[in-house]
Amino acid sequence: MTTIAFSLNGRAVQAEVEAGTRLIDLLRESFDCTEVKEGCGEGECGACTVLLDGRPVTSCVLFAWQAHGRTVVTVAGLPKQELSRIQEAMVGQGAVQCGFCTPGFVLSIKALLDSNPTPTRGEILAAVSGNLCRCTGYERIARAVEQLTRQGGSPCAP
Repeated sequence: MTTIAFSLNGRAVQAEVEAGTRLIDLLRESFDCTEVKEGCGEGECGACTVLLDGRPVTSCVLFAWQAHGRTVVTVAGLPKQELSRIQEAMVGQGAVQCGFCTPGFVLSIKALLDSNPTPTRGEILAAVSGNLCRCTGYERIARAVEQLTRQGGSPCAP
């Protein structure tokens, strides 16, 4: 067992982990982050996406110890205003149905817009390419991001 310490959704946390503990399991079981979903368990679907130091990663293929000394943000850790702007755009464009993939998409979109407030359609599609959606497809999601960028200013700024 190893003790790791990291920032989770803005607060300092510690945990005892075994070498093979996956980050998704630590988040769900030790910190009740049930918004982080297990889809494929292979890093292919994006349902388990979290931000690690501001970059989207699939937590099902990372070991928990890889978070040591770093910053982890789940969709529950986003500022409410920031989250609601992304969610409102997705709902407005019909880009949300079952909701299973939504947290991963929201985090991937946030990371994109933080680094590029005016992405092209190609950049939007590339940014969400690690997330699978079986309900709405990507056209509506891309339109939601484009709607955010048309609203002026940084879409994720409070």
